[in-house]
Order: sequence, then C-alpha cells, then structure tokens
Amino acid sequence: MEFIDYYKILGINKSATDDDVKKAYRKLARKFHPDLNPNDTAAKTNFQKINEANEVLSDPEKRKKYDQHGKDWQHADEAKRYQQERAKQQGQPFTGGGQGFSGNDFSDFFESMFGGQAGNRRGGQVKYRGQDISAELHLDLKDIYTTHKQTLTVNGKSIRLTIPAGVENGQTIKIAGHGGEGVNGGPNGDLYITFSILNSTKFRREGNNLHTDVELNLYTAVLGGEVTIDAFDGKVKLTVNPETQSGTKVKLKGKGFPVYKKDGEFGDLYVTWQVKLPTNLSDKEKELFTELSKVNANGK
Repeated sequence: MEFIDYYKILGINKSATDDDVKKAYRKLARKFHPDLNPNDTAAKTNFQKINEANEVLSDPEKRKKYDQHGKDWQHADEAKRYQQERAKQQGQPFTGGGQGFSGNDFSDFFESMFGGQAGNRRGGQVKYRGQDISAELHLDLKDIYTTHKQTLTVNGKSIRLTIPAGVENGQTIKIAGHGGEGVNGGPNGDLYITFSILNSTKFRREGNNLHTDVELNLYTAVLGGEVTIDAFDGKVKLTVNPETQSGTKVKLKGKGFPVYKKDGEFGDLYVTWQVKLPTNLSDKEKELFTELSKVNANGK
C-alpha cells in the first residue's frame, strides 16, 4: 500500500490543531467541490483525496495511528490483537500496554493475513472487521427539500445513496457495510456520512419551520389587499389586512420544510411583513400626504 501524505494534501504540517485541519479542509472542499467544477476530473480526484485526508486527520484516534504507523495505520488495532493472541498462545503476558508494537510484530501480522509462512504455521487466518469510514457530504438547503438519490465515491468505490428529505445540518447517518474491507473474509466496516448543509436561499430554517421577510408597500399595508409571495415550493397568494404594521408575522401552516422520514408532513412557513416607505415622491403625492397629515392632526 502506497503511503499518502494527508498533511501535504491539506497543506498543513503535523503540528496543526484540530481547528487548522477543519479550516484547511473546508477551504479546499469548497475549491474543488464537484458542483463548482463540473466535468473536471482533476477537481473530482482532488476532492476525493481531501475528503480521505480529512476523514483521518479530523479523528484524533485515527490521526494518532496514522502518525505512528504511516500507511499501515488502518491495521494497527488488528496487529495489536494479533500480538495479544500470540502472547497468549505462547503463555506469555502481553506487555504492549496500548503503546504500539515492534516492526517484527507488524511483519508477522501481515504474513498471517496475506498467506505467508507465518500464517501457514498457525494453521489458519483470523478474520478481522474492516475500519469504519467517516465522510462529509456538502449539500444546499434546496437539495434536501425532496428525497433524492446521489452517487458518492468513497475510497474509490461508487455508492448509490438515498438522501431523505429534511436531513439536518450536522446530522450523521450510517451506511452499513460500506466502510473498509474486512481482512481474511471478515465483515466490512460501516460508512458514516455527516451532512453539511449550506443555504443559498432567502429562507431561514429552524427545525422544520421556515422564516422569510417580505417587503410590503405602504399603500397595501394601510389599505389592505392581496399580494403573491414566494414559498419554498412555489408561489402563494396572501390577503393583507388593513393597517398591517411592519414586523407583523403570518403563519402558513404546512408550507415549511419536510419532516425527516415522515412522508407528507411539513413544518410551517412564517412570513414577516416589512413595510417599505415610498421614495422619490411626486409633488402630487407630497400634497396628498400633507393633506392626510392635516386630517390626522384634526382627527386627534
């Protein structure tokens, strides 16, 4: 297995903090994201490498193993268990103490896994479960309004994934059996995908509810009337009550965001009216507003 320098891929050094790793990953992920580089195979390859590097360096335990064992870091736990089993068979106490193992131990371990003489001497091979893999999937809010399928490439393998509508930012789902391959016929590990949801819309999401501000001209706010506004899934016609004040909220039941894994259920949409004062008034409009102010003053 060829050694891959994850630090070099992210453009950081070994002394980088967790925040340094996160910042470097997000900067590069945005730069090489496939949505921003359509039909660019080089960008797609870089994006995959960046995700793989982040998967290891953002996990303290994986990063520790990687720093200690290099290209063989994924088999560190298996090698340790092998060392424990060998010590037990030989009637000797295990003194590894979680501090790692020697090069000879590692050599014997890989011989036993891949059919070398050591494996034959022990009369069989031990099955080991594959490593779990973590990945981050970047989507826009509009992408998760409906359930859809998406193909992901993880460790060089394409995975067809159904993304349920209504997933939350930061939510993690498990795809069983799509992690690292098992050793000697052992079960595969699992794939954990964390969603990073960007929002390029004019709606604010709070749980299953959506919020939006809509400008209302002064005349409609005072006299009332009908206006057509944008909801997340289309247009909606609303009745405006006379004398509506700026900041007034209207709730549209069931016009919010879909509820996760509950088909047909939606949150609510809250519309906040923002009354806009007219500008560039004509002389006639100024005259009418002056008359109106006199009427209002006399009325009081």
